[in-house]
Amino acid sequence: MSHPQSRSCKYPPAPLHVPAPTAVTAGRPPEELRLPGGISLLRRRSTHAVALNKAVRANLDHLRPWMEWAAEPPTRAQTAELARAGSLAWEAGTDFMYLVGLDAEPGGVVGALGLHGRIGPGALEIGYWVAARHAGRGIATTTAGALTEAALALPGIARVEIHCDEANGASAAVPRKLGYRLDRVAEAAVRAPAETGRQLIWIREA
Repeated sequence: MSHPQSRSCKYPPAPLHVPAPTAVTAGRPPEELRLPGGISLLRRRSTHAVALNKAVRANLDHLRPWMEWAAEPPTRAQTAELARAGSLAWEAGTDFMYLVGLDAEPGGVVGALGLHGRIGPGALEIGYWVAARHAGRGIATTTAGALTEAALALPGIARVEIHCDEANGASAAVPRKLGYRLDRVAEAAVRAPAETGRQLIWIREA
């Protein structure tokens, strides 16, 4: 799942007037989705920062091969800033970030998903990850399926995409099970240790 964290870099001074990001849709997806199997998707908020930080740090070895942002353990402050930025993006209509919870583990985070408006007008990209101890239980498929339908129900959204590295078979199984079609294989920069630089682009259209 695309889930970038802040980095310690020296940037040039920001310009006085920074254009606001363009909303992908005038609508908003549901803030909570209750799904079969005691699974829930909740809009990610700043109040989730501690639980999210704990989940990410516990799964770094699981995530590091495929996720650039998992190279180093995030601090609580970094995760709090991430959550704050996600809330602003939701309000702006550019990205919609969710956490996965289970009825059997109240208050815990067992994964995260996002609808990202980074692939052009009329489309959203779904990113996702699930905790190692819950992998293989269909959680990614169930939650990504629910977000696919939620995305396609939004005004102005006609296409949903899932991108994953060619070597990431577990991630590729999700769009395949959900009826996405493999549109193309694109060359991409290698940003995580297990990546090949060949990215599968899966598409579902309204």
